[in-house]
Amino acid sequence: QVQLVESGGGLVQAGGSLRLSCVASGRTFSSYAMGWFRQGPGKEREFVAAIAYNTQYTDSVKGRFTISRDSAKNTVYLQMNSLKPEDTAVYYCAVRRSGVVLPTWSSYDYWGQGTQVTVSS
Repeated sequence: QVQLVESGGGLVQAGGSLRLSCVASGRTFSSYAMGWFRQGPGKEREFVAAIAYNTQYTDSVKGRFTISRDSAKNTVYLQMNSLKPEDTAVYYCAVRRSGVVLPTWSSYDYWGQGTQVTVSS
């Protein structure tokens, strides 16, 4: 059974940093794309970043967020710097059963429960 567990969310002031982690279990994910999505209050779930053999970011986080992975630990990270109040959301980890990164949530097969990130102004 595949399980994704996120951690690292919390409350931070604008301009601060957080690092999210997602540990995957149940199989080996080294050849699969892993990504982060977020859903803010009253908003649809949106793509943030993903990593496989390449990385992809949504425009609003480029230069501020960095996605990385440790395949030996089946873990993907999201380093978030220069946080803004508009980054406030529940952040979800996701895995796609493909080595190709896509920015659409419907392309991902496994999901975590989410971790709350709140950025105060």
